[in-house]
Amino acid sequence: MAGRLLANRLFGGSKDNMDYVNIATTVFTPLELGTVGYTEAAAEEKFGKDNIIAYHNSFKPLEWNFDTSHPNDACYIKEIFRKDGHALRCIGIHYVGPNAGEVIQGFAVAVRIGVTKEQLDKTVGIHPTSAEELMELPFKSTE
Repeated sequence: MAGRLLANRLFGGSKDNMDYVNIATTVFTPLELGTVGYTEAAAEEKFGKDNIIAYHNSFKPLEWNFDTSHPNDACYIKEIFRKDGHALRCIGIHYVGPNAGEVIQGFAVAVRIGVTKEQLDKTVGIHPTSAEELMELPFKSTE
């Protein structure tokens, strides 16, 4: 994508630049890590701590319920929001758990277009999936 954008700028008259902040990334380890957007620390540095709210939760995927080798808090999700008037805009999602690449790829578009906390809260998650946890994050880590 970056190469195509560069070629279009150099030879096609485009003015579009690559958005390096919102690149969905996954580390394919036995317990996968998926991330898109800002980390909480980077968001606080860029927008100020008072303008950032993070929600997080740990969980155990339903598919692991009959496997006692996994603890109940084996997986983790964090969403980073920037205060934007009366709305909270999602500027980062971080997920540790199975199928992280699939989960993060789906939410990368939402982060890129500035989905709000209210919109996520009103979205009905597909049950039973790990991705539905993103619509049900109850715990604030900062305020």
